[in-house]
Amino acid sequence: MLTMLLLVILVALVFEFINGFHDTANSIATVVATKVLTPSQAVMLAATTNLVGALWGTAVAKTIASGLVDTDVLHISSQVLICALVGAIIWNLITWALGLPSSSSHALIGGLCGAALAASNNNFDVLIWSKTAATWGDNKGILWKVVIPMFSSPVAGFTLGILIMGLLMAVISGMNSSGGLLARISRPKWINRVFGKSQLLSAGYMGFAHGSNDAQKTMGIIALAIYGAHVGGTLDNLPTWANFLRPDGGEKDIDIWIVFTCAAVMAAGTAIGGWRIIKTLGHKMVKLHPINGFAAETSSATILLVAAHFGMPVSTTHSISTAIMGVGFAKNPYALKLAIIERIVWAWVLTIPAAGGVAWCLVRLLQYLNVAG
Repeated sequence: MLTMLLLVILVALVFEFINGFHDTANSIATVVATKVLTPSQAVMLAATTNLVGALWGTAVAKTIASGLVDTDVLHISSQVLICALVGAIIWNLITWALGLPSSSSHALIGGLCGAALAASNNNFDVLIWSKTAATWGDNKGILWKVVIPMFSSPVAGFTLGILIMGLLMAVISGMNSSGGLLARISRPKWINRVFGKSQLLSAGYMGFAHGSNDAQKTMGIIALAIYGAHVGGTLDNLPTWANFLRPDGGEKDIDIWIVFTCAAVMAAGTAIGGWRIIKTLGHKMVKLHPINGFAAETSSATILLVAAHFGMPVSTTHSISTAIMGVGFAKNPYALKLAIIERIVWAWVLTIPAAGGVAWCLVRLLQYLNVAG
């Protein structure tokens, strides 16, 4: 039914909006914590750069649309997709209320996998576990696109945070020991001033990278819904006003209207902000100065862009959180607050099964009520 397809798109955009304000903190927590920008200034910077980043490519969207669930095994109905999205939304709102920087990406992936399993009567063949291609970046499946990045991106974030912070500290130490003008420039006052300006660039870089990865996930869900409607015949007799729903390209291509709509909605959500999570990321884990914020944002954004290039829907939360940890470790290994980090790690571990469990239960409920297709 056309009504159900439109409902899927609406719920997907609600998820995208929530993703915007839930994950805003990931891209602006450090620039707010270091007092380089006010919260309102940082939110506007993030909203603008998120929008530009979201228009940059569709590799991650195609992974969500065709790289995780085998549509030859299960026809993904609109009801199943709504359950997947609601599962992700519920978990996002729970962690947002608790101030925990959990992953919207993994919530969506968990919701999609949980809903697909329930709809297929727990047939695990419905999930694409691994498909190896001639080119490494073209590999598909949960192993390549979810599991490996889930572990590698936090490690990469932590390591790159240590390396960039260590390099900056070494340069400053060398300037300080050289005497003269360089020594004066390396004083804390000048360092804070220089990196306060530099952090405007790194915060913009982080916002761009966040948009290039996170916004694409909802694009993939909408494309999957339209493809399912196309296969099911829903798009055969569309009214004139709904012709924009017809796929322009291949069966799972991401149409341009999907890209622009998701980008705009995420930017709007970003403009609302998520101050609870900003407090956790920017203040509770380790005290940050502009040089630390610059190192963390640069590290995290680089990881996100590399992942987006290979179509990996990695977690912005994981990359920025571990980058902040790495920067804090390089600064002082004893400065990290392990109790806060433990809470964050638990949120990471629980996200996919929690969102997947909610989605699974919702599909089962609809099946019991005989309304799940």
